[in-house]
Amino acid sequence: MTIDVWMQHPTQRFLDNDMLASLRRWTGGAMPDGDLPIGVTIAAMDAADVEFGLLSAWRGPNGLDLVSNDEVAGWVRAHPSRFAGLAAVDLDRPMHAVRELRTRVREDGFVGLRVVPWLWRLPPTDRRYYPLFAECGELGVPFCTQVGHTGPLRPSETGRPIPYIDEVALDFPELVIVCGHVGYPWTEEMVAVARKHENVYIDTSAYTVRRLPAELVAFMKTRTGQRKVLFGSNYPMIGHAHAVDGLGDLGLSDEARHDFLHANAERVFTKLEGTRP
Repeated sequence: MTIDVWMQHPTQRFLDNDMLASLRRWTGGAMPDGDLPIGVTIAAMDAADVEFGLLSAWRGPNGLDLVSNDEVAGWVRAHPSRFAGLAAVDLDRPMHAVRELRTRVREDGFVGLRVVPWLWRLPPTDRRYYPLFAECGELGVPFCTQVGHTGPLRPSETGRPIPYIDEVALDFPELVIVCGHVGYPWTEEMVAVARKHENVYIDTSAYTVRRLPAELVAFMKTRTGQRKVLFGSNYPMIGHAHAVDGLGDLGLSDEARHDFLHANAERVFTKLEGTRP
């Protein structure tokens, strides 16, 4: 059984956005065109024995709403045994953002907040994030974000683990932070920050297991790292079957593999309890 902690069910406006042009080039045009029924995403999960996925909403500045919270809530309501939601909010409206997050968690059962810093061109240390960090702590849900270079055609600076994730973890030691996309080319920094801070984690989204940096694989084989790394695909940019292909070649123990594929996600996203059969 596998839990995917970073995936999207793509809308047409998500797929059509110009910033994804580089991803289309990298995937050889493999990303879908047009709105897809949610059954297509479920079939992709089934092909790789991915039982459950966290669907991300995507919101950016100036009213950019690529995948709305309402759309995610609808998919979750239709398939509660397969999905939970990660909320997106408007950083330019901090109090509205806090209320939106609170509503989505309490009323729609969302299990976390995701903010993609490069989309806003604001690092996680910007003051607009801080009310949301406090609210995540009060609600008991993780803050999920992106680290490393930016595949889409946007600047990469906001994805540096040091200083940004390190400083947030120092200011909010109780906040659970899940850092997606492994932090490359700063993966060693990301590993150091995850090792340093009790509540900082890494997910492997946007990388197939065959392409995981060696320093991350080595970390996953340590006692600390075994509990710190979660599986993510970044579907539809990477299909689930492609994402997990070669997992047996990493040399993980059975226990480490179990933690990576689902036990860590169940422990980190505490709101998942009771959402799955």
